[in-house]
Amino acid sequence: MACLGFLLFFLLLFLLASTTAQGEYGVVHVVSDNWSKDYCILFRSDYVTLPRDLQHAPLLPLHDGTGASCQRPLHRTTAMVMRGNCSFYDKGWLAQGRGAHGLLIVSRVSDQQCSDITPAAQNPHKPLPDLTIPVAVLRYTDMLDILSHTHGGNRVHVALYAPPEPILDYNMVVIFLLAVGTVAVGGYWAGVTERALAARRGPEEDDEDSPVDFTPAMTGAVVTMSCSIMLLLYFFYDCFVYIMIAIFGLGAGTGLYSCLVPVVRHLPVWQDQWLLPGRRACLQLPLLLLAGLCLVVTVLWVAYRNEDRWAWLLQDTLGVAYCLFVLRRMRLPTLKSCASFLLALLVFDVFFVFITPLLTRTGESIMVGVASGPADSLSHERLPMVLKVPRLSFSALTLCDQPFSILGFGDIVVPGFLVAYCHRFDVQIHSRQVYFVACTAAYAVGLLVTFFAMALMQMGQPALLYLVSSTLLTSLAVAACRQELTLFWTGQVRGKALTRPVPGLCGAPSVGSEQKQEPRFNPWVRKIPWRRKWQPTPVFLPGESHGWRSLVGYSPRGHKESDTTEQLHLHPRSFFVC
Repeated sequence: MACLGFLLFFLLLFLLASTTAQGEYGVVHVVSDNWSKDYCILFRSDYVTLPRDLQHAPLLPLHDGTGASCQRPLHRTTAMVMRGNCSFYDKGWLAQGRGAHGLLIVSRVSDQQCSDITPAAQNPHKPLPDLTIPVAVLRYTDMLDILSHTHGGNRVHVALYAPPEPILDYNMVVIFLLAVGTVAVGGYWAGVTERALAARRGPEEDDEDSPVDFTPAMTGAVVTMSCSIMLLLYFFYDCFVYIMIAIFGLGAGTGLYSCLVPVVRHLPVWQDQWLLPGRRACLQLPLLLLAGLCLVVTVLWVAYRNEDRWAWLLQDTLGVAYCLFVLRRMRLPTLKSCASFLLALLVFDVFFVFITPLLTRTGESIMVGVASGPADSLSHERLPMVLKVPRLSFSALTLCDQPFSILGFGDIVVPGFLVAYCHRFDVQIHSRQVYFVACTAAYAVGLLVTFFAMALMQMGQPALLYLVSSTLLTSLAVAACRQELTLFWTGQVRGKALTRPVPGLCGAPSVGSEQKQEPRFNPWVRKIPWRRKWQPTPVFLPGESHGWRSLVGYSPRGHKESDTTEQLHLHPRSFFVC
């Protein structure tokens, strides 16, 4: 555990030393006679710093130089020119020489990073003049919007400033509560489902509500599919994103229906049925209405998914329902399979966040680029498999296509599998939710560490690096302290025979060599499952107490038999199953 902490510490130091900011976001405030608006700009603060608030930013006339070249002086103005072939430094130096106090360079490339603003001297022995005016990049669509308000002789003034970015926006509190609440509710629901299934049947029987167990083959398939989907989205985003939207709509609608069915079953109208004419089948009206409601909510989100003002509420609602559905219906049967699944996806997350910037041409993380959406995407769609909350404090990021803070579903579902496993283990050993509470608290701490690392490095983080480490190490530590590490690792509680006597029996099983032949029973179901080889059913006479050995050799007609498996006669009224 200490070694892992040191490794994480050195990894953070390495990332802090290797991250280089190529540009900073700022705001250009545009004002005319009866109109004003803010736009996003990109600048380099290592040459010229911008004022931190609008009150201290000079409001200067805007000179439009995007049409034809003009040789008149630009004294005390902010010039706006097209990108062209010259470097940013050359354009800024020319504008500065003609008296401009600022320069806006219009670029058709929306992800321009001011990478060519660094001066390059043609004569190394001749020093270049210092650039003292701010040079910023403005998007082409924003330039068209500004020019649409300059007709009719309206004079336009602009002010360039860079408001301070908050270390963590207040919306992170909302994301934290949503994530921790989803994991806690999903894990608790998984344990309640395990208890309810155990109360209705034996472990060997099948039930339609039984969760699906993950196998090693399924783990490999999930990791392979995740890598394939990530690469397909990175190279063919505009085409493949619509497939992901369809998958999310189908899964989220199903998850919402699954989450609301238990609520509908407690309503007074649950027994209302609609008999089909000429058929023996019937439809339950509450379930039919619930399916229609879930369909309407899903279609409403699909139709208005790009509406930033309120569509995020529908997406988060559907996303939480989808995560709860997965945590309830999928089960990792042992901690061994759970640890292998979590560690495999941890490696996947770290690779696509920290390693892929070294492999891509732009130096951008594939995971971050896919989650936030490529800047040059023609569809302008965003991947729906995230929880998104709008920023609550004003900053340049709210204008620069990053108005939301996001958290991927994988950062909720993957650690949630371990939380669900812990609660199921609590149910099986009849503990007071020790593992469940500890693992949920560890998830909350790991998420806080993720936010801290994101604020410290000012870049997207592989949340599973911190969440898997905190939850897995905490669960193992609790099991070691309770001396249940082997049992917790193998998860064989359901396969073990419990020694608690069945209610209604007068005697307890004797402890001896014949105890291995004792049929297993489930105290919740109160029945003894049949084995392949027939064995006699225990019969207890009133007023007498019998051990297990006396039961096996006893005939219901009062005779001792030497071979009970061949000579025992059964009377249909002489035995019962509790």
